[in-house]
Amino acid sequence: MANSSDQYWLFWDGDCGLCRRAVVWAQRHDTANKIHAVPYQEAPRPPMTDALARSCTRSVHVITPEGPVLSAGRAILCVLSLIGYRGLARLFAFPPLVWCVELGYWIVARNRRFFSHFLFREHL
Repeated sequence: MANSSDQYWLFWDGDCGLCRRAVVWAQRHDTANKIHAVPYQEAPRPPMTDALARSCTRSVHVITPEGPVLSAGRAILCVLSLIGYRGLARLFAFPPLVWCVELGYWIVARNRRFFSHFLFREHL
C-alpha cells in the first residue's frame, strides 16, 4: 500500500453492484496502490463525516491527499487519472466535456440497476 499521505480515499455505495464492479476494475488497474476504496457505509470516522455520508448516498466521492473532496463525474476522472488514463481524464476535465461527464454520471447513477443488469449480465 502507498504511503498514507499519498492515498486517495474512494467512497462508494457498498450496496450497489455496479459500483462494486467498477471499484474492483479500478483496483485491478491501480498498480501504484494510490486508491484506498471503502464502501461509505464502512468508512472510518474521520475521514467520513455525517455530511459526507449523506452525500455519498447520491454519488461516489474521492478525498485527495491534499484534502479537496471530488464527487460524481469529477471523482471518476480523478480515479481514471490515477490508474493510467491521465491524458483522457485531463481532456474530459475541461468544459464543455466535463459537463458531459457529469451528465453521463447523473444518468447512470440514477439508473444503476438497469445499467448493472445491462452491462454485467451473467453469460451462460
